[in-house]
Amino acid sequence: MPARVLKVHPADNVIVALRDLPAGEQIAFDDQTYTLPHPVGAKHKFVTEERQPGDPITMYGVLVGKATRPIHTGEPITTFNLKHDADRYGLDRKQSYSWQPPDVARWQGRTFMGYHRADGRVGTRNYWLVIPLVFCENRNILILKDAFERELGYAQPEMYREQVRELLHLYQAGELDKVKKMQPFVDPSQLHTLNYNQPVVARPFANVDGIKFITHEMGCGGTRQDSAALCSLLAGFINNPNVAGATVLSLGCQHLQGSMLEKEIRRQSPKFDKPVLIYEQQAGTEFAMLSQAVKETFLGLVQVNRQERRPAPLSQLTVGLKCGGSDGFSGISANPAIGHLSDLIVGLGGKTVLAEFPELNGVEQELINRTTDEAKAQKFIDLMQTYSAQAEAVGSGFDMNPSPGNIKDGLITDAIKSAGAAKKGGTAPVADVLDYTEPVQTPGLNLLCTPGNDVEATTGMAGSGANVILFTTGLGTPTGNPVCPVVKISTNTALKTRMPDVIDFDSGPIIDGQQSIDENAEALLEYVIQLASGEITTKAEQLGQDDFIPWKRGVSL
Repeated sequence: MPARVLKVHPADNVIVALRDLPAGEQIAFDDQTYTLPHPVGAKHKFVTEERQPGDPITMYGVLVGKATRPIHTGEPITTFNLKHDADRYGLDRKQSYSWQPPDVARWQGRTFMGYHRADGRVGTRNYWLVIPLVFCENRNILILKDAFERELGYAQPEMYREQVRELLHLYQAGELDKVKKMQPFVDPSQLHTLNYNQPVVARPFANVDGIKFITHEMGCGGTRQDSAALCSLLAGFINNPNVAGATVLSLGCQHLQGSMLEKEIRRQSPKFDKPVLIYEQQAGTEFAMLSQAVKETFLGLVQVNRQERRPAPLSQLTVGLKCGGSDGFSGISANPAIGHLSDLIVGLGGKTVLAEFPELNGVEQELINRTTDEAKAQKFIDLMQTYSAQAEAVGSGFDMNPSPGNIKDGLITDAIKSAGAAKKGGTAPVADVLDYTEPVQTPGLNLLCTPGNDVEATTGMAGSGANVILFTTGLGTPTGNPVCPVVKISTNTALKTRMPDVIDFDSGPIIDGQQSIDENAEALLEYVIQLASGEITTKAEQLGQDDFIPWKRGVSL
């Protein structure tokens, strides 16, 4: 039978409920029997020993909080009896670290089919990117989006437009009562006779995976620091190996100038050779600018359509590691699974990216110990402390990170959430530490400073060069990215069943006892190879979920 409870680390003084446990239930574990005085919901934890105010609570082998009132043996931890706390960290406490790489013989010599770029990197997609330098151009970006997507077969199916058309027809016919009594529309994904992803118009450019249109609310006003950060981010997106070329719209008078973007692109990638088309609206009429952009973008698509997928070693994968809509199972199923996958990629010579610095709170010392040299460790410390201070300055410290949904599903403190989130980074040494928008260049596990916010973090990882992002979720989130496929991985099978249009891969079998963490991770790696080769697409790609939010430093967790 599947286990009912789990103790994550031998040093822990809490046990995780894998099933709903009623009050009065007797739990036998490690030669001890615990009688539960209260119900303990699945994903929540109960203590293994009496706790008094100020006593530590330990999970994943680290301090995750301190009791605020007496907690009796078998009693669940809650926001009413526990507050966030975490161990001190510093370079003076750095310990030596050794790593035993996993056996990667099974994947030695394996390849994926990707797009080879002049700088030596390989894309898993071949996208044309259309972006504004300033928010004033958002409307024009959307005009281009409508024109190109509809005519070239990249538009989403118009199922909701058809629903409105049907409702309008009944209303105009004087049959409003029929509208009120109508049964829900049938989801096309449930109709096996329909191809949910079949484009309305045949795509003429077989080797162009999509034209991606980004809008944002920055580029002028605000601080010059924000404009500079946006410039680096947009340059990173254009430099991303999944991007083949770009169209850029500028108003003309804004802080972020086209010349700044061109300079930053070259700074990030001296071997850059992709077509980048920049247009300025204040040079003439809107019609003239957009008409020229349409023609030259079309010719650019003709050019990049000549590129074809060719074999590339798995060392060319740069995999972002992200969690969002997390629950109490995240740190014991999906996160450890992609942590093992990260170790496999590192063992194969590839790159992985662990971001979300607010969700490394409490496990800093472990990561400091794993850094390959003291300079990188100090950079991590400086970034963490600066970020924490900026968050506290606006009244939102790291301890305020867990959302109501996180707390409801068992993540009571930020340290609990962080200790589980850090499992995404596996056990490999930390090869490099990067600030926001710095490109990933070093093979191995990289730490990238971003918020925990789902879209700000995925935006940052794509801007630093990720060509695949693995995103674990326990509650369900539709987050995607314009240039990087985002794989949604459920921590529990119930979520996969409930939201099949969002979830790509299920780590629930780990909780159910049907797969080990390693087995689940290895199945996920096979999925990633198919995805990187263009053989399959993610649900976010199918839904056109292209989320993009730049980070304004210090005001987001």
